Amino acid sequence: MVAKTRLWLGLALLAGTIAVVQESVGWPQLLAPWRSIAMSALALATLLAAASHIARALRLYDYFLPATRGGFIACLKLTLLHNLFNNLLPMRAGEASFPVLMRRYFDAPLARSLAALLWFRLMDVHALAAVAILAVGRRWLDAGWTGLLAAVWLSLPWWLFRLQSAPVWGRLGQRLPPRWRDRLARARGGLPQTPAAFWRAWLWTQLNWWVKLAVFAWILRLFAPMPAAAAVMGALGGDLTSVLPVHGVAGAGTYEAGVVAALMPFGIETGVALAAAVNLHLFVLGLSAAGGALALLLRPESPAAGMARDHG
Repeated sequence: MVAKTRLWLGLALLAGTIAVVQESVGWPQLLAPWRSIAMSALALATLLAAASHIARALRLYDYFLPATRGGFIACLKLTLLHNLFNNLLPMRAGEASFPVLMRRYFDAPLARSLAALLWFRLMDVHALAAVAILAVGRRWLDAGWTGLLAAVWLSLPWWLFRLQSAPVWGRLGQRLPPRWRDRLARARGGLPQTPAAFWRAWLWTQLNWWVKLAVFAWILRLFAPMPAAAAVMGALGGDLTSVLPVHGVAGAGTYEAGVVAALMPFGIETGVALAAAVNLHLFVLGLSAAGGALALLLRPESPAAGMARDHG
């Protein structure tokens, strides 16, 4: 019943977004700027966005070694499909595809996939916040304090990693019932096991988000004049709406609201911000659809599939 209610709310948000855009801007006027944007600019933005997906696939490939060895194409396909489901399905339902696809392509245990996914999401949120600090910190602080705050924030995942690998967790696990002790051990197996593994995952995460947000900020500025910091915050605002409990089909309505809300403190007029937000969302959905289509064309042989045939 709750899921059905949320679906209807999502459909209502989609319909409401279409109506509001028509009333406040007009769809012909909103889409008109696409004709004046150079194809070379769109091609470059698409290539850079594709590079961010490759960085995410490399994070996955590197993180799950040696299980993923020789299976980068499978990692890329998994990344593109996971991104498509996350952008189309409401309430983060697309996240459920990650452990399913990991099981299919790499025969990864559920506990390890879920623990790794949680760690990835923590690093993603951390990277988003780091970009936000640098983008708007100087609005309230001078360069020195902004740099210090960013440096402290960027170091937090390392201390979290050190904390989860501390001996106290091993002693705590020994006090649990055998069933829960085994589950804790499997879950910890999905977290970085060495400092080198941690830093590589951190690097791929930072690279992915800096490139992705730079592209999305650039797209916003193609559709509306605004400072670079405002564009970065607008891109952040749209992406962060994916964690809301209810949002429109394919994020319609809530994505635009997140972008507009992030742009308002910078004095961007609401109608201009809404038009830019809708066009950015169309770009994001177009990339997701193209990535999903490419994923369907990829025919990887995952290491798990190869081993199964070798033993058949």
